[in-house]
Amino acid sequence: MPKHANNAKALAGQRRHRRQWLTFLRMCRYGVNNFTRNAWLTVAATAVMTITLLVVFTTVVAQNVLADTAAQVGKRIDRSIYLKTGTTEKEAGNIMSDLRGLSNVESVTFVSTEEGRAEFAEKNKSSAGTLDALNQAINKIPATIRITLKNVNDTSQLVTYVKTSSELKKYIEPSRQPTFMSERKSATDTIATWTRTAQQLGIGASILFTSISMLIIFNTIRMAIFNRKEEIQMMKLIGADRSFIRGPFVVEAIVYGFIAAIIATALGIGLLYGMRDKLASWGVAIGPTLDYILMYIGFVLLGMIALGGLVGTISSLMATRRYLKI
Repeated sequence: MPKHANNAKALAGQRRHRRQWLTFLRMCRYGVNNFTRNAWLTVAATAVMTITLLVVFTTVVAQNVLADTAAQVGKRIDRSIYLKTGTTEKEAGNIMSDLRGLSNVESVTFVSTEEGRAEFAEKNKSSAGTLDALNQAINKIPATIRITLKNVNDTSQLVTYVKTSSELKKYIEPSRQPTFMSERKSATDTIATWTRTAQQLGIGASILFTSISMLIIFNTIRMAIFNRKEEIQMMKLIGADRSFIRGPFVVEAIVYGFIAAIIATALGIGLLYGMRDKLASWGVAIGPTLDYILMYIGFVLLGMIALGGLVGTISSLMATRRYLKI
């Protein structure tokens, strides 16, 4: 192929790319202009989008806070295996070694009968009127193996070990069940149930508000199309591409999501800061989640903007496909 033909082809390609770039810039400009045309519709759509993104933000944060809080509370709940009174740490050594080998076990500690008696006496020192009963109880206090789990809601490995370990059967106290197999297990089950319920409610609320937001933006774009019928007809008559006619409406919806994401992120972080001390005083583990958000604030904001832009884009494409007859 002659050199001048290659040059002409390259020049034509450059012109085509330049036209495409200029077209994109015009669509963005028209979309931003459309954003400011109807103040009330713009405010309504942005407000609903802001609420939607704030609900999503709150849901994600709440799930992390609930998980951290449940883990902290779960670790404070005693998971103990009771051994016969007088069992020494040396005798329980193999049992503790086996327990430490379980993948879900974080730590194992041994409390001797003497240490258990001292703890019991300290807790009940105000009950001097029932000294005989206390003395009888102290004499029956077993040695104890206390266990901390990595996943506080999963005690299956411990239950299996208790049922199958021949070493444990030599020393276990037959009259006292391990706490994770007794009625006290209901405490951890309740925590896990409430955590799952709260997470499901949060996800449901996010889906609901996202649907409402998409419906509001859908109707906003539809009204904008009806208000600009003559303008759209003129653009079709002069040969405008479908993408050029649709583009400004998509840009307009993305602007809703962009502004709403910034507002929702600021409101969400502000609310977390305002409630931090109060929630902490109630034992809610909000600190780790808030620290994580602040450490990665840029990524959090980008994620919110991407979500807002996605909701806006889907809503506008649905509206233009249905009502923009091109």
